[in-house]
Amino acid sequence: MSYVPPPPPVSSQPQVHGPVPNHLAWAIISTVLATCLCCPLGLVGIVAIVFSSKVNTLLNQGDFEGARRASANAKTWCWVATALAIIGLLMNVYFFSTGGMAEYQQMMEQIQQAQ
Repeated sequence: MSYVPPPPPVSSQPQVHGPVPNHLAWAIISTVLATCLCCPLGLVGIVAIVFSSKVNTLLNQGDFEGARRASANAKTWCWVATALAIIGLLMNVYFFSTGGMAEYQQMMEQIQQAQ
């Protein structure tokens, strides 16, 4: 009969953690698009950039749970900025399709004539 040693205690085994995405590229792109297409309200995407930048720092410190929370928060704020970009795009399409640019030009001409 051969002797099989018992498995080592669970605490001595290294914990394996999956990759934690930082969503930084998405945060930057959605912030720029939301700000350009929608309004200054699109700058809420900066919150996504801040949380995205925290992910790698927390991973390097060994705080895997904190990195996951920061990643989840970054993803949420990325979706908010993306939604604002989509809303801004739809508003711009509507504005230009209903002749809004012509009205804007007429208004600018009236202002210039009044001066």
